[in-house]
Amino acid sequence: MLRTIAFFASIAIVVLIAGTVAVFMSSNAKASDNAPAAGSMAPGFTLKSQEDKDVSLKDYAGKWVVLYFYPKAFTPGCSLEAHNFEADSAKYAAKNAVILGVSVDDVKTIKSFCTKDKLGFTLLSDPDHKVSDLYGSTTNMLAFAVAARHTFLIDPEGVVRKAYLDVSPAGHSAQVLKDLAALQAAAPAPAAPAETKK
Repeated sequence: MLRTIAFFASIAIVVLIAGTVAVFMSSNAKASDNAPAAGSMAPGFTLKSQEDKDVSLKDYAGKWVVLYFYPKAFTPGCSLEAHNFEADSAKYAAKNAVILGVSVDDVKTIKSFCTKDKLGFTLLSDPDHKVSDLYGSTTNMLAFAVAARHTFLIDPEGVVRKAYLDVSPAGHSAQVLKDLAALQAAAPAPAAPAETKK
């Protein structure tokens, strides 16, 4: 009798896990379907930073923006991804680029994350996942909505130049830097000012 109960309990656990994985995968697919594509204008937004200040995408007009979404502060993958962006922050600055990280964590949590992990770039709090939704970057982790691990490389005119919808935290920053360099190298040089007749 006990073996029969244990057998059916094991089946129930397997079904539950399989269902959770299926929901997670279908949510990821749905999120990616709504993500802004390369060549489209990046949706505008305003969110609170770790300093509890309003930060808008339009504040960075004239700069390249690495807008990355991550599921949860202090988790191994998110910490690794953030540490790599931080390690490369001077390289981004040299390329006229800023890094903005977005999660559904509240301001207190992202402030603690920045302090503990010594992050010098801006993190943004999206507790109602409105901006994550706007970027097709909301997914479900069990019963909770979190940001999917997506990144958007936005040019100084506010155009999405590249969307990363299958991100591996370990080498992601290096890949973004490589793509940023390629995009900047391919950009046409600014026109020389016309000479005025004297």
